[in-house]
Amino acid sequence: MKRLILAFAVLLSVSACSKPSIDGSLYVDKSPDFRLERFFDGEVKAWGIVQDRSGNLLQQFEADILGTFEDGILTLDETFAYSLGDGVKERVWTIKKEGDNRYSGSAGDIPSAAGTAYGNAMFWGYEMDLPVDGGTYRVTFEDWIWAVDDQRIFNRSYIKKFGIVFAEVTIFMERQSPS
Repeated sequence: MKRLILAFAVLLSVSACSKPSIDGSLYVDKSPDFRLERFFDGEVKAWGIVQDRSGNLLQQFEADILGTFEDGILTLDETFAYSLGDGVKERVWTIKKEGDNRYSGSAGDIPSAAGTAYGNAMFWGYEMDLPVDGGTYRVTFEDWIWAVDDQRIFNRSYIKKFGIVFAEVTIFMERQSPS
């Protein structure tokens, strides 16, 4: 009986560390239609937080993003400033439009990424080399982006190691220049 209780407790604790599964097909008919190349072509301002799995605030930041879309390639030049914690200061993404709703990309600390747009939402998944205490850990990001309107989006990211969510990122972004 003790083994059964222990097994149940372990199963419950592991399931509490994972995020709920999100079904992109739920957003196919939702509007406004979200496309990376349209939203990020120009200047975007972002505000975000990073929380550990207990909900404690680890980082608070702002980012300025300058995007250009030419010949099917979206380049995002990101600059970060932290009011709490520390992290990457700059990142440059190169993202290729693979089809009507599919994308692939990379950045210096992100070897490869892939995403799919679903109506007003988009899934963006990638691995990142995350600096921690003088070392680097390869972690997995699962981002979900939802368009509020043509000028604003929310981004919710789940950071995983060994399949377990250990941190979450919430970002609000707003276009600063017209599309």
